Amino acid sequence: MENRRGIREETERRVRRIGVTGGVGSGKSEVLHYMEEAYGALVLRTDDLAKELMEPGAACYEKVLELLGPGVLKQDGSFDRAGIAKIVFADPAVLEKMNSITHPAVLDYAADLVREAEENGKSIICLESALFLDEQGKKKGGETYRELWYVYADEGVRRERLKASRGYTDEKISSIMAQQVSEEVLRSVCDAVIDNSGDFDDTKRQIDVLLGEE
Repeated sequence: MENRRGIREETERRVRRIGVTGGVGSGKSEVLHYMEEAYGALVLRTDDLAKELMEPGAACYEKVLELLGPGVLKQDGSFDRAGIAKIVFADPAVLEKMNSITHPAVLDYAADLVREAEENGKSIICLESALFLDEQGKKKGGETYRELWYVYADEGVRRERLKASRGYTDEKISSIMAQQVSEEVLRSVCDAVIDNSGDFDDTKRQIDVLLGEE
């Protein structure tokens, strides 16, 4: 028994569980894609997990339906996500209730997927999320990740990316940024900062150093 425990603990030490966070437009998807391609990392995106959990029959479906009512359903019984967004972002109290349903479920689901990936031999597991810090900058997520990386980019760069890729206006970008955890807090609590403001080859080199490959 002791030997098995020792083997499991040694395996866990070798596995890199990395939480990846950053402001909108910072380029987290690029960073995660590089880690998938270059290092074979398993990448879990909590937005995608939330969508799964809100499918008919999944863990959050009935609770969200009870909160928002049948008016947010499409004909096939699935949620109209655009309709949900209009409701929750117009009412902070409803948004808080929605988050209290989905956030714990997403983190629990992510933890299960991480354990399964470790058992299947994955050595690098990345979780991308804005859920890892609360408004006061306190880390959340328990043992789901062991290190937290902040993907940074200059505000001007982020704005240009969002205009080009999503067609956002300056007003919408400012509104989104105002709701996110500040750069100061992120820098103070994260274990590593990746500057993704410039050429992505430079970003790759920073990732390589963090993963011990350079």
